[in-house]
Amino acid sequence: MDSTLFIIGVIGNIISVLVFISPIKTFWRIVRSGSTEEFEPAPYVFTLLNALLWLYYGATKPDGLLVATVNGFGAAMEAIYVVLFIVYAANHATRVKTAKLAAALDIGGFGVVFVATTFAINELNMRIMVIGMICACLNVLMYGSPLAAMKTVITTKSVEFMPFFLSFFLFLNGGIWATYAVLDRDIFLGIPNGIGFILGTIQLIIYA
Repeated sequence: MDSTLFIIGVIGNIISVLVFISPIKTFWRIVRSGSTEEFEPAPYVFTLLNALLWLYYGATKPDGLLVATVNGFGAAMEAIYVVLFIVYAANHATRVKTAKLAAALDIGGFGVVFVATTFAINELNMRIMVIGMICACLNVLMYGSPLAAMKTVITTKSVEFMPFFLSFFLFLNGGIWATYAVLDRDIFLGIPNGIGFILGTIQLIIYA
């Protein structure tokens, strides 16, 4: 691996770790108050699915170690957040909604992709391409998921329930991985992270 690419990949991994640990402050508040209040579960459910799929992509692709390791860490962190969101849901409806979303996407969605690509596609390059296309589409959802709180932000004219650090580190993450993708000529990393950089910019503008 080219040394410049490796260095950018390491920086990308560091920023990705910051993305994954950025909700800790939010969840410390949730645990202390015993309620998820008006926080949205979507960012954590989508980010868990995203981390699982990129872990699979990195493990399948030769030289995908940097992608696989950071997303393995991310999947573990996001799973904890989703469990905490279910345990401390503000009401029964939110608990059921979060559980259904996690079951459908994080268990069902990932399971279908894993089984289909593992057993239906024998050729490695084709498998990498299919997994990469799926990851690219879902990566955009992850980057846009904090916008789920936008209605609350605009209605209340308050950013209390739109975590700043999550949006900020998603913005940085999109920029650095888009740069990595350009150097590595990886379209599956490039397109969603380029879009993520733009969506992160929009979220910071809304926050401001």
